[in-house]
Amino acid sequence: MKNLLYALLITIFTIQAHEFDFSELVKDQSESVVNIQSIRKVKVSQRSLNSFPEELFREFGFPFPEMEAPRQQERESISTGSGFVIDKDGYVITNYHVVQGADEVLVKFLDRREFKAKIIGMDELSDLALLRIESQDLDPVDIGDSDKVEQGDGVIAIGSPYNYDFSVTFGIISATGRGITSGQGIGDYVPYLQTDAAVNRGNSGGPLFNTDGEVIGINSQIFSRSGGNEGLAFAIPINIALEVVDQLKDNGKFSRGYLGVQGGEVSSDLAEALGMDKPIGALVRAVVKDSAADNGGVKPGDVIVQVGSKDVIYFKDLQHKVGMTKPNTNLKLRLFRDGDYKNLYVKVGELPSLNQTEPEIKEPEVPNYPLGLQLENLREEDTNEETLGVKVIQVTSNSPAFGEIFRGDIITKIKSGNMTYDISNVEDFVNALDSFAVGDKIAIFGTRDGSNFFVAVTVE
Repeated sequence: MKNLLYALLITIFTIQAHEFDFSELVKDQSESVVNIQSIRKVKVSQRSLNSFPEELFREFGFPFPEMEAPRQQERESISTGSGFVIDKDGYVITNYHVVQGADEVLVKFLDRREFKAKIIGMDELSDLALLRIESQDLDPVDIGDSDKVEQGDGVIAIGSPYNYDFSVTFGIISATGRGITSGQGIGDYVPYLQTDAAVNRGNSGGPLFNTDGEVIGINSQIFSRSGGNEGLAFAIPINIALEVVDQLKDNGKFSRGYLGVQGGEVSSDLAEALGMDKPIGALVRAVVKDSAADNGGVKPGDVIVQVGSKDVIYFKDLQHKVGMTKPNTNLKLRLFRDGDYKNLYVKVGELPSLNQTEPEIKEPEVPNYPLGLQLENLREEDTNEETLGVKVIQVTSNSPAFGEIFRGDIITKIKSGNMTYDISNVEDFVNALDSFAVGDKIAIFGTRDGSNFFVAVTVE
């Protein structure tokens, strides 16, 4: 019996060890994953006097003698990254930031073959670059389906961290659909795969494999306070990358869809106030004039919850999904407005390039409307002895009332301390506010969809 139990344990441990043995998978990629060297010519200034450098004078506290302007010398600056072969025609994928500004790009294989690469096209917003080399003996990677990736899946990263070629690390998918902002625009339109596989400088552009040996992502960015791996790495989903690559092959650039809205997230308080079941979607705070959204009927205060057949949970989801839509495509938006869901159809525009200035959104200035509220008197047929007040027809974004009071609300009363003001018309509302000082907190009472409400607002 003991022998049987011992044999069973040995078998279990052998199976588990085999599950984490990726040696064959790694060997199969040895001719597919490459090191990328980007060579940039930079000019440096240097001043000297009879071969005595300026620094020597400064060190001993002597002023440097007057002389002619410093000479400009040219030198090479070399940075490294990673990449991988995607087909037998010589196309290689890497990151935009790996080859950005390069005068020459070299692609190096593990067997020491080396090729000069031509940059076919680059897309800054997805942090992708497509290269091509001249070779007839290439072994491309197998491509997986990043849409099937799930949180907890095992992954393997291969690349050249700190120029240590063909280094392999293992981890899991920590999250999917992760939106991050680089602060420079690079990669801002990507729903990243987050992984804890060790990724460092030099891994950028390298492949992220699933445990079947298929590429499901391209390592792009890390979050680190130290500059090294801290278990927070982000990879571009391969399905997104291939859509970009197809356009780079044909046009050398990627045309991205553009809706023309600015907004943010829906908080739980806002969702409750709007009458939504849960806090999801992209809140529209402003709409660019004559944009796709404006022409399609999207209004400030709308909450977009679906683009096509894809759900929108966060504002970044809207940005990602519209961005990957081809310009001039008719797109269905499902949104929440005035307590109900409705569908709109918009013709998607084209996102301006980073070198172009996006049309400025002109909003009414807050002082034009008290508390940022544009109001109108109730019609006679809507009033009676029990129903008096003013109707909200617009709320200016970034105003004191924004996010607290909504289009369609009826304001009936304002209170602060012992003071109470009944509101029967717009003039009553303005006169009531005139009695308060900047910084005073007031309670606004009213009705919303037949139910009473009150909110606290600070006078500005």
